[in-house]
Amino acid sequence: MEWSRIAVFASGTGSNFAALVQAQREGRLGGGSIELLVSDKPEAPVAQRAEEAGIPALLLRPKDFAGREQYEAAIVAELQRRNIGLVVLAGYMRLISPVLLAPYAGRIINIHPSLLPAFAGKDAIGQALDYGVKLTGVTVHFVDGGMDTGPVIAQRSVEVQSGDTAESLAARIHQVEYALYPEIVSAFAAGKVELNGRMTTIGD
Repeated sequence: MEWSRIAVFASGTGSNFAALVQAQREGRLGGGSIELLVSDKPEAPVAQRAEEAGIPALLLRPKDFAGREQYEAAIVAELQRRNIGLVVLAGYMRLISPVLLAPYAGRIINIHPSLLPAFAGKDAIGQALDYGVKLTGVTVHFVDGGMDTGPVIAQRSVEVQSGDTAESLAARIHQVEYALYPEIVSAFAAGKVELNGRMTTIGD
C-alpha cells in the first residue's frame, strides 16, 4: 500500500472533496493521487463531482447489505484492489467499524469543524454558538472507534464574531478546512506524518 494512493469518503455535497481535487490539480497534494470516491449515498452531489473530475466512485447503500460489517467488507475489498494507502473522510456521516479500522489502522483521517475535544459529534458549529465560545476552529485527526476521539494531527482556530449565525461561521470554517485538509493530506502522501501514542508530528 502506498500512502500517496488516496480514497476520499463523503456523504453529502462534497465541498472538501472538491477542495482536495483542486489541490491535486494544482500539485498541492505532495504527490498524492485521489484514486477513488466512496459514498454511502449514491444520490449525493459528491458523486456528480467525482464524475465531473473523472475520479472512479464506489457508491454503495448500506441498507443493501446484511449489516455494517458486510458493507464495509465490500469497501475494504475495493480499497485493497486499488492499493489505497490513505483513507480521507470528508463529510462521511457514518462511524467506522473494526472491519475497516483494522486493515487501515493509522491510515484513516477525518476533518471536524471544531477544536476537538470540544464540540465532537453532530452540529459542532451550532454547539459552539450555543455555548458562547469566542474561538472555535478546525481539527484534522486520526479516526478510531469513537466519535471524533482519535489523536489530533492539526488544528486551526476561527474567531467567533459578534452576530455570527451558523451559516456565517460555517462559511469561515469551511474556508479554513479547504486550506488545511490538502496540506495534511500532502504531508501524509509525502510520508511526513508520524504518530507516537496520541502525539502526532509532521516533518519538514
